[in-house]
Amino acid sequence: MAASDDLALALELAGLADELTLARFQADDLVVETKPDLTPVTEADRGVEQLVRDRLAVVRPGDAVLGEEFGSSGEGPRRWIIDPIDGTKNYVRGIPVWATLLALEVEGRVEVGVVSAPALYRRWWATRGEGAFMNDGRATRRLQVSGVRRLDDAQLCFAGFEDWEEIGRLDDLIALSRSCWRSRGLGDILSYMLVAEGGFDIGLDAAVNLWDLAAAMVIVEEAGGRFTDLGGTPRADGGDAIATNGLVHDAALAIIGR
Repeated sequence: MAASDDLALALELAGLADELTLARFQADDLVVETKPDLTPVTEADRGVEQLVRDRLAVVRPGDAVLGEEFGSSGEGPRRWIIDPIDGTKNYVRGIPVWATLLALEVEGRVEVGVVSAPALYRRWWATRGEGAFMNDGRATRRLQVSGVRRLDDAQLCFAGFEDWEEIGRLDDLIALSRSCWRSRGLGDILSYMLVAEGGFDIGLDAAVNLWDLAAAMVIVEEAGGRFTDLGGTPRADGGDAIATNGLVHDAALAIIGR
């Protein structure tokens, strides 16, 4: 299967997801439930994942699937990874910072990633070895991380204090923030996409899942950046993550790494 065919399919799936998520965004009758982990889930989360799974069952019946809402199905060297709505808490509050994340992993390596944030009129994508791109509704451009070389010139983006406090690392996050020129708490997938765009130099999370990171990893790396867990290992399934322009990665890990 050609990577270009897989990317075309991922972009098609993102378009289908956008139609559903936008149609239910800010709807007065949006159905919201609480999952066992006390995080919210909406009808749109489940609807998008089911839609994607149904389409994959037709066009890629031999591929495995892992999704946030319905778990794992199938086996084999090719696996699609789905986060139907990254930023559900924003979605239910009417905040437009959320996205559908789609990735294809082949033999354990993420080869294709698509991030679609229709309420922001933005979509990012990458294929391994072919570069990373974004479209803002006006034009498509190739992504390139920043050339910032020093922490004291760098911009840091993080999700918030709560997860860092829970793992006993809030002081380390504050220390990293103080070492940087500027910090902002945008969080979720947007922090990684803004690293890929070159707007931020560091994005990181204390507690995340594979479906939160798989698409982001290939996009950041194809934009010229570096993506690892907080131990410095290049992976999207480590439970935490840091993405940088590559030039400040080691300096940031010296403060925030584990």
